[in-house]
Amino acid sequence: MHDIKWIRDNAQAFDAALTNRGKAPMAAEVLALDEKRRAHLTGLQDLQAQANASAKAIGAAMGKKDLETAERLKAEVAKIKSDIQAGEAEERAIEQAVTDLLAGIPNVPASDVPIGRDEADNVEIHKWGTPRAFDFAPKQHFEIGEGLGLMDFDAATKISGARFVVLKGKLARLERALGQFMLDLHTEEHGFTEVNPPFLVKTEAAYGTGNLPKFAEDLFRTENGYWLIPTAEVPVTNLVRDDIVAEASLPYRFTAWTPCFRSEAGSAGRDTRGMIRLHQFPKVEMVCVATPETSEAEHERMTRCAETVLERLGLPYRRIVLCTGDMGFSSKKTFDLEVWLPGQDAYREISSCSNCGDFQARRMNARMRPTEGKGTRFVHTLNGSGVAVGRCLVAVLENYQNADGSVTVPEALRPYMGGLEVIAA
Repeated sequence: MHDIKWIRDNAQAFDAALTNRGKAPMAAEVLALDEKRRAHLTGLQDLQAQANASAKAIGAAMGKKDLETAERLKAEVAKIKSDIQAGEAEERAIEQAVTDLLAGIPNVPASDVPIGRDEADNVEIHKWGTPRAFDFAPKQHFEIGEGLGLMDFDAATKISGARFVVLKGKLARLERALGQFMLDLHTEEHGFTEVNPPFLVKTEAAYGTGNLPKFAEDLFRTENGYWLIPTAEVPVTNLVRDDIVAEASLPYRFTAWTPCFRSEAGSAGRDTRGMIRLHQFPKVEMVCVATPETSEAEHERMTRCAETVLERLGLPYRRIVLCTGDMGFSSKKTFDLEVWLPGQDAYREISSCSNCGDFQARRMNARMRPTEGKGTRFVHTLNGSGVAVGRCLVAVLENYQNADGSVTVPEALRPYMGGLEVIAA
């Protein structure tokens, strides 16, 4: 959500930011509706002032025994009160129109975000690790998993339909090991507090993080009005909704391992084979709540936490900063980590770490009370994959595959696998 006062004072900058995001300028439309709201409020205040003045006049007329004037004034006050009541209903409608308009406008990019139209304009910042040189043609993860007899897409289709998978035996344990490894790393070394949140949320929670109303088609909804979470960002960030926290208590750093549910609207024909794009997948999420002054540093710190996961697993990756045209709706700046997949001969996204500034906080009314000074300020919220467990399983299978179809277990995961070193058929 945007600060309408900021738009009023920075209309050209607001439109330029939207243009950089590939959106149409909207300052004029927002400000026209805002002006209508403000004019309407002024009219209501004038009516209330008239009602107050007439009420005093009634008292004066009654004091003079001027009953005719008093009755006329009473009729006027009744009419004014009726007008005020109707005006208040219209005020609520205008307020809702302003809120609805602002709710559909994406966040303003940070000043250092590269301007671009789509993913082709993203900028690589650095690479880590050297892709392994294979002496055989590397397979894709689904070929490896099916060859082991431990990855079953046909069974999942029979049960649930397309874009689901059943993992069995050692692969099911390997996925669990990845999640446990990430949680232990983030809680024991990175200072995050583990959270086990609900997987079903109210509309208000999905609205608070910017998933609603604009992206309803990307979510799954139950018949009784709950939404299945597309990421743990939604319930965990909402822990501070409608709260006022002490500045001294920040930052909050949370991590959660949950299933995620996405309809994958608009992805027809993309990644139809394998585990890259599923309707249900596990992910370890990181969420930070910070002061405005520290959110940039928290963004870098969070991204490094995700990078550490990949480095401990020995998975080559690169960090890119998303351009204005490729950023998520709520983000003001996003770093993506892309892991090397030898079976695809390409880097693919495995983590996305975003600083949302006060955009989500305004939607959630999440504030902090400064240590010095009066009043409250909106907090800044950040979120990032730490990392996507399913895609990390894909990366492990492809990077650690052997010519005979077996998969070497990365050293960091062996304590979680009962010391197992190789997964073989």
